[in-house]
Amino acid sequence: MSKSVLGVIGGSGFYQMPGLEEVREITLTTPFGAPSDAYYQGKIGQVEVVFLSRHGRGHRILPSELNYRANIHGMKQLGVDRLISISTAGSMKEHIAPGDLVAVDQFIDHTYQRRPTFFGDGVVGHVSLADPVCADLRRHLVEAGRTAGATIHDGGVYLCIEGPQFSTRAESNLYRSWGVDVISMTAMQEARLAREAELCYATLSLVTDYDCWHQSVSAVDIGEILRVMRANVEKAQKTIANLALALADSQPRCGCGNALKDGIITDRSTIPAATREALQLLIAKYV
Repeated sequence: MSKSVLGVIGGSGFYQMPGLEEVREITLTTPFGAPSDAYYQGKIGQVEVVFLSRHGRGHRILPSELNYRANIHGMKQLGVDRLISISTAGSMKEHIAPGDLVAVDQFIDHTYQRRPTFFGDGVVGHVSLADPVCADLRRHLVEAGRTAGATIHDGGVYLCIEGPQFSTRAESNLYRSWGVDVISMTAMQEARLAREAELCYATLSLVTDYDCWHQSVSAVDIGEILRVMRANVEKAQKTIANLALALADSQPRCGCGNALKDGIITDRSTIPAATREALQLLIAKYV
């Protein structure tokens, strides 16, 4: 039985985290184009970990410009079966304070410019997103965060907006009426594609601000966000290190690895050769 490989999509600083050894840079091509940057592969203890800087080194790619499909496919190419997404977020609840972490378990998608699926071009596939986060992986993530000394909230709803602008006050108050917990711009597409790629997936939101609904802020202040983000990164790094060690020598026991079973409804004889080739890594065991 092959060992589990942990993937992490986040900021560029994660592949420089303490405890990460034998680091090497890997440049990939995918059937869906180029990922955001090179991948960094290393080990924490005996656990293989793969990192990708979501916005590229130097933070040069907008949320709407990200090649989400290439990023997730690249993780699959490198043998990743468990994937953690780390991103900053605004809090939409009083009790979720800047500096806290949130291991969300649900999403609302409010984006409109992004390709959210690997399918199309002659293949129709449907996966369930009723529970878009792997419950087992999220449980380990919460435990790892608490061991790291972080204030981590167990569960929450993540609202994904298009951006790159932050919300208006009217929007912020509307979103609060929907019952969301955090607001950000990237994780929803990653969750969708990770499910299609049959990866266990969980999201760690690093809360940097209260968005603009809160009476204590005149507006979202990017300088304050960056200050809190730097403090949160250390907590997140410790959380990932703890998670990797906790997952050592274990295999996923959930159903994420078979999410596409019975989901491809296209007559196999009609699948175009080019599409079959592009999707080979994802669908070969079913077609």
